[in-house]
Amino acid sequence: MERKRWECSALPKGWKREEVTRKSGLSAGKSDVYYFSPTGKKFRSKPQLARYLGNSMDLSSFDFRTGKMLMSKLNKNRQRLRYDNNNQNKGKPDLNTSLPVRQTASIFKQPVTKVTNHPSNKVKTDPQKAIDQPRQLFWEKKLSGLNAFDIAEELVKTMDLPKGLQGVGPGCTDKTLLSAIASALHTSAAPITGQLSAAVEKNPGVWLNTSQPLCKAFIVTDEDIRKQEELVYSVRKRLEEALMADMLAHVEEASSDGDTKEEGNDNDDMEAV
Repeated sequence: MERKRWECSALPKGWKREEVTRKSGLSAGKSDVYYFSPTGKKFRSKPQLARYLGNSMDLSSFDFRTGKMLMSKLNKNRQRLRYDNNNQNKGKPDLNTSLPVRQTASIFKQPVTKVTNHPSNKVKTDPQKAIDQPRQLFWEKKLSGLNAFDIAEELVKTMDLPKGLQGVGPGCTDKTLLSAIASALHTSAAPITGQLSAAVEKNPGVWLNTSQPLCKAFIVTDEDIRKQEELVYSVRKRLEEALMADMLAHVEEASSDGDTKEEGNDNDDMEAV
């Protein structure tokens, strides 16, 4: 292995960056990057580094591989911070994860009972109307334009939906359909079947079932289940291979560090003699 270590100017004084390049084996030519604190503590990833530094330094624009601050991200973060300070009220963050579904009070006529002492009077109630309230149609469109980013502020790739899932309603895109299905799985315990009524395509504003996502009725076949099982098996296989390669690399690195320490001890013994 070839090791190069130098001081990292993007981090506080005393922090060093080490680049280790493997010369042999299956991972020959691959380089790993590590960072060392002034006290000698070793960090293998950006999340570990961010947890250690805490609020003392903003690492959102820091590139872990190169050890430099990305100016494009830095300028973007500055503009975002300036906008937040000028346009948003300071206070506790909103941690509410409820979906933006507007439910209004019922405006329809309710049964009214006049209570008297006459024995023939009966109280008429409809518990279903008391529970179910009108819901806003196509509220899933509020989720359009929202994207997910990982810890490195990289855009997460959108999932590809099966061809059997087709959207229903005006301006329903694949992203809106994905949000609608995910919301239905999150908020409802009932089976997800899609819109079973064929009339919903002609007039979705009248025949839309608000308890189901904005998609046509679909059926999950045995072939779909087998394809999903094969996909899960393939992903687990790749993860197993990646973990095995990482473990072998750490073993090789540990053995190399042990050989280096033994050579240093031999040299010290020879000097003492």
